[in-house]
Amino acid sequence: MEWEPIRKTPEQMAVQPNLINYDRVYAGFTWQSIEERLAGLPQSQGINIAYEAVDRHASGEKRNKLALRWLGKEGTARDFTYADLSAESSRFANVLHKLGIGKGDRVFVLAGRIPELYIAVLGTLKNISVLCPLFSAFGPEPIEQRLKIGDGKVLVTTERLFKQRKIAEMWPRLPALEFVLLTDAPSHVNEDVLSLPQLMAEASPDFTIPPTDPEDMALLHFTSGTTGRPKGAIHVHRAVYVHYMTAQYALDLHPDDVFWCTADPGWVTGTSYGISAPLCHGVTLIVDEAEFDADRWYRILEGQQVTVWYTAPTAIRRLMRLELEPLKQYDLSHLRFVASVGEPLNPEAVVWGVRLLKLPIHDNWWQTETGGIMIANYPAMEIRPGSMGKPLPGIEAAIVEKLEGGHVRVVTEPYVEGHLALRPGWPSMFRSYLHDEDRYARCFMDGWYISGDLAELDEDGYFWFIGRADDMIKTAGHMVGPFEVESALLEHPAVAEAGVIGVPDPMIGEVVKAFVALKPGYKPSEELRLELLGWGRTKLGSAVAPKLIDFQANLPKTRSGKIMRRLLKARELGLPEGDISTLEKSQEEEKVS
Repeated sequence: MEWEPIRKTPEQMAVQPNLINYDRVYAGFTWQSIEERLAGLPQSQGINIAYEAVDRHASGEKRNKLALRWLGKEGTARDFTYADLSAESSRFANVLHKLGIGKGDRVFVLAGRIPELYIAVLGTLKNISVLCPLFSAFGPEPIEQRLKIGDGKVLVTTERLFKQRKIAEMWPRLPALEFVLLTDAPSHVNEDVLSLPQLMAEASPDFTIPPTDPEDMALLHFTSGTTGRPKGAIHVHRAVYVHYMTAQYALDLHPDDVFWCTADPGWVTGTSYGISAPLCHGVTLIVDEAEFDADRWYRILEGQQVTVWYTAPTAIRRLMRLELEPLKQYDLSHLRFVASVGEPLNPEAVVWGVRLLKLPIHDNWWQTETGGIMIANYPAMEIRPGSMGKPLPGIEAAIVEKLEGGHVRVVTEPYVEGHLALRPGWPSMFRSYLHDEDRYARCFMDGWYISGDLAELDEDGYFWFIGRADDMIKTAGHMVGPFEVESALLEHPAVAEAGVIGVPDPMIGEVVKAFVALKPGYKPSEELRLELLGWGRTKLGSAVAPKLIDFQANLPKTRSGKIMRRLLKARELGLPEGDISTLEKSQEEEKVS
């Protein structure tokens, strides 16, 4: 199906976008211009993410402005001004300093979205220690694996998670681990398991951030590979340049915005855009402790008067499955900009936003390794549903063809499939995989970072996602991208989600197989299966359309919202499942944990 471009002139918008003339800004952009907009540490002592996010506001006119509003899942709320965040994060930095934790030491945080998590993140960065977020739903094995790879010295967690995740049992196998700080323990358990509230009460709210080199390690984000060992991507304090710039141009943040990023800080989106980027702009950040609930989410958008909302395709698809008409049931008049990240956004979701929210959903593309948004759809630019958009200023992106001898050829022709590549040098680019330089080196070819994603470029410079390089299906001589097939299936009124893989076939190499989750009101049947097979042939042609369809109530997804095609394939073929530490749990598993 051909989707009509979505156009909106600046005059039609409630707030004039920060980026109006894309071509002019892109052509004249320099990273020095972003450096000049940031404060830098006093006395030219370098640049520190936490200083840019909190302290520079706390020492100025935004001192008493609401920085973070935390909404507890039981209905409680806590407010923090920029002065409050500065004082509390300084206390945490002093706690680390008193314990002998210093520059480069890894501080892991294992907690739900509680205020102590955000304070620990900022305090760790102030101390020039390295922040390593862990997702709170991880089981003992992935926690131990990451603590071991990351040489974790400190673990900040809750009493419940400390017991449930069996931290004491794994501790003898973690030679670097020195302290566990419990966020809710009233007193110290022993000399190594300490009460964070007690330590914070004893700590000073004043802390001078040490000189911070822009290339000092700041963040260690783990990302799963298709097999086995997770990779620890290293990011530095200079990454704040990209956090700031992309929040201005890709998320269109303005000083008076109320911003809600639904991502958990256990993932890179939840730190880059759930903490650093919005606070660097001095806006008000909303944090919700609870998990997804459509009514709760709409009530947060309404009650907190959210203006900019950054969420994930999984959440959007869940909202699409429900028979809600948000603008009739909730007052969303303050909401002016919606963006999505986590996996490519199907065209249907973009159009759904226009139809039911009166706002298009702006897809963007980036990775744990890139540290920030690289390609985006901008508020003043035409949106082509299904496209990732165009590169951010300062980012050179291209489609390349891999050649022999480690070389690549940049593809200049439109609509030619190839590897999505970026020219290294942007400030938030990962500097290495911790303890795995060889793996890091394999990410680069001929002066390009090879993302592992396949895409194509249209005649106007818009990028279009095709699939992960290792997800591609070769059937009867044709290369089929799963995303294209999934998008076509999602156009059918019965389909809520779709995951597509290739199944080996002795005659044609691979057969395209789709796993489909249905919307409420539809039930699996042979009649519906045949209808969907016919729908696929009509939309895609017989060479690309799925030949097999299975119905599943829930497709396996990561906590960040990506459908795990490799897991679908492993289960289909009886192969090892590899690293499933990021697998989203079912509701039954959630209740147990």
